[in-house]
Amino acid sequence: MSLEVFVAETFGTMILLLLGCGVVANVALAKTKGNNGGFLMVNFGWGLAVFAGVFVAALSGAHLNFAVTVGLWVNGDVESFASGVDKNFGNALGYLAAQMIGSILGAVVAWLAYKQHFDDEPDPANKLGVFSTGPAIRSYGWNLVTEIIGTFVLVFVIIAFGSTPNGLGPLAVALLVVGIGASLGGPTGYAINPNRDLGPRIAHAILPIKGKGGSDWGYAWVPVAGPIIGGILAGLVVQLVEFPALPA
Repeated sequence: MSLEVFVAETFGTMILLLLGCGVVANVALAKTKGNNGGFLMVNFGWGLAVFAGVFVAALSGAHLNFAVTVGLWVNGDVESFASGVDKNFGNALGYLAAQMIGSILGAVVAWLAYKQHFDDEPDPANKLGVFSTGPAIRSYGWNLVTEIIGTFVLVFVIIAFGSTPNGLGPLAVALLVVGIGASLGGPTGYAINPNRDLGPRIAHAILPIKGKGGSDWGYAWVPVAGPIIGGILAGLVVQLVEFPALPA
């Protein structure tokens, strides 16, 4: 992986997490102008965060999500991670490193943007919710199933987008993320991306956030394992579907 590809993936993921964590902060934290804006506002905010991040990371193929990387990796119909980026273990680790660095940086910048609101927010759970996902009903097995299903849909359809004629570009993925959030996001907050949850959770743990409480590490494995499993399943299963040929 070239330095240019690594930097593109890092900054694309940073923009994704900055805007994604930012919309949650706007809805959840005290005294913001978007306070209590609702879950649909969060869905659209994350969708638009993906839209922006994909454009920034165009050179890397804009994975922005290790579940996407592993889905492409196991898919025999996809020849490379991106133009000029071979599918191999070293490049997969490069994507993971870029995504983790970008996700931590994005979460830190989102905290800086809302610093005073974090200070004024009395509920530690609202502060943690800006950085990481959590279940509405805590049941690790079923929470894992939800994350697997949501990520399966994400990766399956993303690969389908690359195999079918469409002119929507990044907007297609953005709308897909909004749809997954609206339809499948209720049980767990739809991480559907191990980096989206783990990187910001690390940021929450290390940042000097006033009255932040714990980082809920007991749940942290679910939004990592679920998306990776879902991404692998999608990358394998999508090969069973025959898509129309792209125009020459």
